[in-house]
Amino acid sequence: MDRDEQYIKLAIDMAKTTVGQTSPNPSVGAVVVKDNEVVGLGVHVKAGEAHAEINALKMAGDKAKNATIYVTLEPCSHYGKTPPCAQAIIDAGMKRVVIASDDPNPKVAGRGIKMLENAGIEVATGVLREQADSLNANFFHFIETGEPYVYLKTAMTLDGKIATSSGESQWITGENARNDGHQYRRRCDAILVGVQTVINDDPKLTTRMEGNGKNPVRIILDNHLRTPLSSQLIQNDEAPTWIITSSRVSPHQLKAYRSKDHVEVISLKSPAIKIPEVLRYLGEKNITSLLVEGGGTIADAFVRAGKVSELVAYIAPKLLGGKDALTPVEGKGFEQLKQALHLRIHSTEMVGEDIKVTAIPKGRT
Repeated sequence: MDRDEQYIKLAIDMAKTTVGQTSPNPSVGAVVVKDNEVVGLGVHVKAGEAHAEINALKMAGDKAKNATIYVTLEPCSHYGKTPPCAQAIIDAGMKRVVIASDDPNPKVAGRGIKMLENAGIEVATGVLREQADSLNANFFHFIETGEPYVYLKTAMTLDGKIATSSGESQWITGENARNDGHQYRRRCDAILVGVQTVINDDPKLTTRMEGNGKNPVRIILDNHLRTPLSSQLIQNDEAPTWIITSSRVSPHQLKAYRSKDHVEVISLKSPAIKIPEVLRYLGEKNITSLLVEGGGTIADAFVRAGKVSELVAYIAPKLLGGKDALTPVEGKGFEQLKQALHLRIHSTEMVGEDIKVTAIPKGRT
């Protein structure tokens, strides 16, 4: 690893600590180096607050002059909630900028690099690009599609069962795997289940992690508005609850849910919920990442719609058996093998006694 890679890796490692708390902005880290000495460090902590470059420059102070700044993402060139970082780098008198990822945001998209080069600053790009791009997969997907990045998460036995024929599923996997799964709740803007999961399991869908104050928006897909008023998602106000329903629901049905400030019922235009319509709506609401934890029918709907960005599967060393036991993806499925969702294994690891597999649809980088 050369010196540029070393400092970009440090910036990436710092940015990783903010994943899940900067939405709808990306997670960014910056390192200022002068005479082979780190003189400034910074991350973007929260949307609306100072960007990573600004925090690093503030720490560096006068030492930023003629120094090099290493940034995980192209510095912004436009005025948003904060001034442009590219201009701040120019004003600091820096001589070199090393960038990992280009910014696909049309408001930036090469303009930050051009601004720096026009000011006579040397710019190097693409250093550890793959690692930096992976850090902000959610943000890049959202910018490019206008829809949230969808994680489909499941826990199953070695023979592919998520519950017994009677519906018992607690617990398929061990505590370590369940805790790891809660990391996705922490990092995602929203979590989604179907109404049948609410009826059967009465989940709370909050992030049960010590010291974590962020809970995702809780979303229920409910065609006929059957969500029980007594359910935890209605009675518990630790996070917003959005019930997405169809155009068939009457104003009289909606009335019962309006007494809870944290509950919102969204009636779509279609007589039956369609996944692409749901994702377009969520994108309009700045939901950049979505964790799908529903049962096999909900999973099937996302798979058949071609709207799975990443599969996260926890596999327990158990055999459950039974032709009527529930499986991760049910519903209609595909009639032909060539229609199947083809995945590329991204990673495998042991989490306690269970195996964790992440996979990405082929063709997606």
